[in-house]
Amino acid sequence: MPNRNRNRRRSAARGFTLIEVLLVLVILVVLGSIAASQFGGAQARAEINAAKSQVGIFKSNIERYRFDTKHFPESLDDLITKPSDAKIAERWAGPYLDVTKMPLDPWDNEYKFSAEGKKNSGSFDVWSTGPDGQDGTDDDIGNW
Repeated sequence: MPNRNRNRRRSAARGFTLIEVLLVLVILVVLGSIAASQFGGAQARAEINAAKSQVGIFKSNIERYRFDTKHFPESLDDLITKPSDAKIAERWAGPYLDVTKMPLDPWDNEYKFSAEGKKNSGSFDVWSTGPDGQDGTDDDIGNW
């Protein structure tokens, strides 16, 4: 009899029960879903912050362009390439951005520019259409 009790104790100590394995799996799934939701939100916030930063860079360079040329650019491309207007081209001190072509926003859409600001009356608007890619919606990110 003593050998039987010893064998039972050894076999119980050798492995995990099905309940223990399932409990560990449930805990891992819960932790994984919490981590995924946290990182998913972080990605969206990072994209929004990147667009805000880029809009800020455009804003300061548009103001430099206006200071130099006494005019707002016709498009954001004027920050990179010399304008065709001879009077403006003479004063142009660019390129105002160190890129060969205008970057896209984090959602692969072009940034928008309006020299006659609708949101900034008496100034200009520069913006991204935001995560939904639709212009004029609440998620647009601009210099307003």
